[in-house]
Amino acid sequence: MHGSSRTATGRMAGAAVLAAALTACATGAPGRAAPTGGGPAPSASPTTAGTPARPDADAQRQAAYWRAWHLTPLKPAPKPPAVPPVKLGGPGPIPVVSRIPTRDRVVFLTIDDGAEKDPRFVRMMRELKVPVTMFLTDAAIRPDYGYFTPLQRLGNTIQNHTLTHPDLPTLGAEAQRAEICGQQQKLAKEYGTAPTLFRPPYGNYNAATLEAAKSCGIRAVVLWKESMQITDMQYQTADRKLRPGDIVLAHFRGPAELKNHTMTEMFGSLLHRIQQQGFSVGRLDDYLGPPH
Repeated sequence: MHGSSRTATGRMAGAAVLAAALTACATGAPGRAAPTGGGPAPSASPTTAGTPARPDADAQRQAAYWRAWHLTPLKPAPKPPAVPPVKLGGPGPIPVVSRIPTRDRVVFLTIDDGAEKDPRFVRMMRELKVPVTMFLTDAAIRPDYGYFTPLQRLGNTIQNHTLTHPDLPTLGAEAQRAEICGQQQKLAKEYGTAPTLFRPPYGNYNAATLEAAKSCGIRAVVLWKESMQITDMQYQTADRKLRPGDIVLAHFRGPAELKNHTMTEMFGSLLHRIQQQGFSVGRLDDYLGPPH
């Protein structure tokens, strides 16, 4: 992911490099197709004027939204622990996390980069109410910063994924710091809050990365255990199964990168795979907290 140059030729070349970098973030063979899609939103259940909807009516309406997207609702997420299991801050290096310590059958969804800006995905997230954490790169989101604001308003946090998506260990300490701190400043300006979490491009980092991230105000580095491809996940374990607390990686991608599948189809397939294995989706931020 790289910024534009002064010439038209440079801009075209930069766009090609950006597309290649986004596609290279996570690779793997697609699995079998799962039911996906999304028809018109279901109409709201009628209620007496001035009377709040009954809990059962709310549940029925929510189930209707899932059916409209051709999905089976996930199990409700468990109540987060009173004491978050991952401690942020404190002396020493910042923690590097790819799985949250928990026995609950809950996983955590993260979405990287920000190149694809499908308005139907915003609607999908609004209707299904599935929490995600977004790790955004400035070179990808710069054409339309505003796309991510409605997603943030749903309670999904925006976190740091560098300015231009470089392979950080190939850079010196100061260059790494410029990538991370620069994106801290950009995201704070655009979205009102400085990130506390960081994901290095390609999952690559070294000691200088951790030092730079901490100096920029980052409190944890977040990696992943599974990465969503087109219709199935790429696993790091031979049995191809989710584990309690796994952090799952997906990307803001569209038909050009997903072999003519849309962002909502890809995300629907991800939810289908999670539902098949009997997991729910939790909010990552609820499991991260200050040291005690």
